[in-house]
Amino acid sequence: MQLPFISVILPVRNEARYIEACVASIFAQDYPAELMEVIFVDGRSEDRTVEMLHALQKKHPQIVVLDNPNRTVPYAMNIGIEASRAEVIVRLDAHAEYPPDYIRLSVETLLTKECDNAGGVFETRGRGFMGEAIAEMLKTPLGVGNATYRLTTQDGYVDTVPFGCFRRELFRRIGGFDERMTRNQDNELNFRIRKNGGKIYLNHNIRVQYYCRDTMRGIMKMGYMNGKWNVITMTLVPGSMGVRHFVPLMFVLSTVVLLLFTLCTRSMLFGGLLALEWGAYGLLDFFYAYTIAEKKGWRFFPVEVILYPAFHFAYGTGSLCGIAALPRFLRQEREKKAAPKEPKA
Repeated sequence: MQLPFISVILPVRNEARYIEACVASIFAQDYPAELMEVIFVDGRSEDRTVEMLHALQKKHPQIVVLDNPNRTVPYAMNIGIEASRAEVIVRLDAHAEYPPDYIRLSVETLLTKECDNAGGVFETRGRGFMGEAIAEMLKTPLGVGNATYRLTTQDGYVDTVPFGCFRRELFRRIGGFDERMTRNQDNELNFRIRKNGGKIYLNHNIRVQYYCRDTMRGIMKMGYMNGKWNVITMTLVPGSMGVRHFVPLMFVLSTVVLLLFTLCTRSMLFGGLLALEWGAYGLLDFFYAYTIAEKKGWRFFPVEVILYPAFHFAYGTGSLCGIAALPRFLRQEREKKAAPKEPKA
């Protein structure tokens, strides 16, 4: 098939550690470089990201660098889409590297399958010992639930895919990325695609090597923010998030409630339910830690045993804080809507 000219768009902010490897993987694609423009939309980076991109422009004139004063991903994507010249949009992330066939397979899948978004499978990777341990945790069902795009080896229609490849016409038809979504903007967009009668196709041969957080603090912060934004996203866009996104919330909430009831009533019933819940969780925790250690080495075992509950409790606590933050967030959204819009220059 004849390959079209495409716009590759990457939101970036403080990606100096990853940007050179990411750019190298983009220009090592088997998609013709002359048929690409590569748009980096920078959210006011405080490291050398922009400086490095300008240096890379000398070697790769296809690179375009734009400013994103609002800093978040949905603003970046909308800025990039508006500035882009192509009818096919490929959304990438700078925190990742891409096999040589990634872009070609994404475009071919979009153009040959009956779909509005084509994507593939996350291959989670980590840097250093802790990063590797976190990556292994995120490859298991206990770590990510039933996230198809992380676990599947099948092709087919799904609810969501990471990043994605789209026709420009889609954004004219259903609108751009929801700028309220500091996180979960891909889930929200894919929900809107499905709601408008569209389809999302996952080709398991499309692989992205995504670098996860590489510290305990980093993965707990990620879990906390994901949990918080899952609640906000579900409130703003009902139906956009799956049940699996709220399992950590139920786990943390049930633990706290059963513990309080046990302490207040001295009842063996509540204490027994708490012991049963944590006993079941402990078995799963030890089982998956064992399977990882058996494959990667026994030094991983104690780390994985701690990582799972740390991640899940951070995630669930984030959801609880998201519930607490909802009134203020919704009030701010109403004030934004009520505020008079400044005329464009």
